[in-house]
Amino acid sequence: MLNVSHLTKKYHRFIANDNLTFTVADGETAVLAGPNGAGKSTAIKCIAGLLRFDGEIEICGFKNKSIQAKQILGYVPEIPAPFDLLTVWEHMEFIARAYRLENWEDRAKQLMHRMELTDKKDKLGKELSKGMQQKISICCAMLIEPKILLFDEPLVGLDPHAIKELKLMLGEAKEKGTTIIISTHMLDSVEGVWDRVFIMMNGRIEAERSRKQVEDSGENLEELFFSITERPSEKEGEK
Repeated sequence: MLNVSHLTKKYHRFIANDNLTFTVADGETAVLAGPNGAGKSTAIKCIAGLLRFDGEIEICGFKNKSIQAKQILGYVPEIPAPFDLLTVWEHMEFIARAYRLENWEDRAKQLMHRMELTDKKDKLGKELSKGMQQKISICCAMLIEPKILLFDEPLVGLDPHAIKELKLMLGEAKEKGTTIIISTHMLDSVEGVWDRVFIMMNGRIEAERSRKQVEDSGENLEELFFSITERPSEKEGEK
């Protein structure tokens, strides 16, 4: 389970995240949706422990920057950053050693096969396309079988086969009770995957809906999204 309480992130006078509070349960897939600049990626990076922030974030009851939390957290950034001089297979070995995994080789081979990386296992990180680098990030995050998975625009740069496999992987992780958080500005990319959506604008959560709420009310998620993200700002309303 992920608990975010009063998360606030400021860059000098600019407020990137403004008092965010939300919970994502075990086995639930939540989407942080919003236009560019809404604060989605900043929130993901705060949860991952990459940024300083005010407020509290707990991962399965542990402070998000604790060793216990990091051991059960998988993170796929928007921009992949593999090691230039490690091969694809060496990335998997590096993660396995860092997390002290046992009997990891078969799972690593399976993940690489599903992401069509088997024939690239001896390629260096710097020799791969952005899409292939994204696949490495996904494999590394999934290798540890985390209890919390963070994805920042995960489908960008992926080919149709990889998108299909990733969605299958997300479903498998969900069935095992993994909490999944996906940041995206493209609602169609997570169609059929999400359980709960938080629509963000200007660093705040402006609306929250569960899939059941949307289905029961007949509410159109896309229309809701645009009604929030395209409404006039307060300054425009004053003109």
